[in-house]
Amino acid sequence: MNEATTQTQLTPSWQQSTFRRFSVAPMLDWTDRHCRSFHRIMSKEAVLYTEMITTGAIIHGKGDYLHFNQHEQPVALQLGGSNPDELAHCAKLAAQRGYAEINLNVGCPSDRVQNGRFGACLMAEPELVAQGVDAMKAVTDVPVTVKTRIGIDEQDSYEFLLALIEASHKVGCDDFIIHARKAWLQGLSPKQNREVPPLDYPRVYQLKKDFPHLHISINGGVKTIAECEHHLAHVDGVMIGREAYSNPYLLAEVDAALYGLEGCTLSRHQVAEKMLSYIDDEMRQGARFWHIARHMLGLFQGMPGARGYRRHLSENGHKQDATADTLVTALSFVR
Repeated sequence: MNEATTQTQLTPSWQQSTFRRFSVAPMLDWTDRHCRSFHRIMSKEAVLYTEMITTGAIIHGKGDYLHFNQHEQPVALQLGGSNPDELAHCAKLAAQRGYAEINLNVGCPSDRVQNGRFGACLMAEPELVAQGVDAMKAVTDVPVTVKTRIGIDEQDSYEFLLALIEASHKVGCDDFIIHARKAWLQGLSPKQNREVPPLDYPRVYQLKKDFPHLHISINGGVKTIAECEHHLAHVDGVMIGREAYSNPYLLAEVDAALYGLEGCTLSRHQVAEKMLSYIDDEMRQGARFWHIARHMLGLFQGMPGARGYRRHLSENGHKQDATADTLVTALSFVR
């Protein structure tokens, strides 16, 4: 066996290639380390994202905002910010901690994000985005990616999107995640911005045609593996968001359907049983049961007994004495 072969066997599959077919979107207040640990049980290949973490929180916050467990890998850090020096500082810290990717948020439309001069409003400043990307790439070899919308407010032409892509590509960014909706910066809530602006998948497909050398992932409204497969005929990757939360067992199909890895699909109960030991371990370290179990409410969506399972967790998971046994009782409704 030669050295190259040995190295390939020792290197995790996600480090052997930057080619990513499937990922779970960063979702504020949702995709924390407990959520990612739950998702990782169902898919070994999906790229999992942190919630958006601001550069200010990392630099000035009192907590360890970069903490994650190695069993969650591959994990991508999504950064919120616009100051190139601060972005570079945080990217360097993230690389030292072992993140598989650093992603710049150019898509969040919330008022709080706009007031901080980051998120979707940065689409109007493509050169500033490029400066941030360039600064991050200068201090780390970890892939730096950009997640953006297709436009903002009345600035929603294809040329407007191209200005952002071309500026970041010139400084070496070759990986973009495109939420196929524009964002309204005024008048719509973040929730409405995920639903009201119409999806424009053909625009993302066109971007891949015009930039075949770039890795283009599509995001927005994707709910099934069949839809993922349809999009992958046009682009390189698919990112799903809320569906991974409301119907998390979707992830159990990913490795076989999208990566060709057979014989690794766990049943819903097997997933839950693996979470029992995780819950015990985390609670011994001070975690609250509900902070973990809330991510599991949709595990049995559409199955007989799912309502009883959800009700028991919802009614009892908040209690101070809730433990892994609370989940065991909830599972009795769906056996």
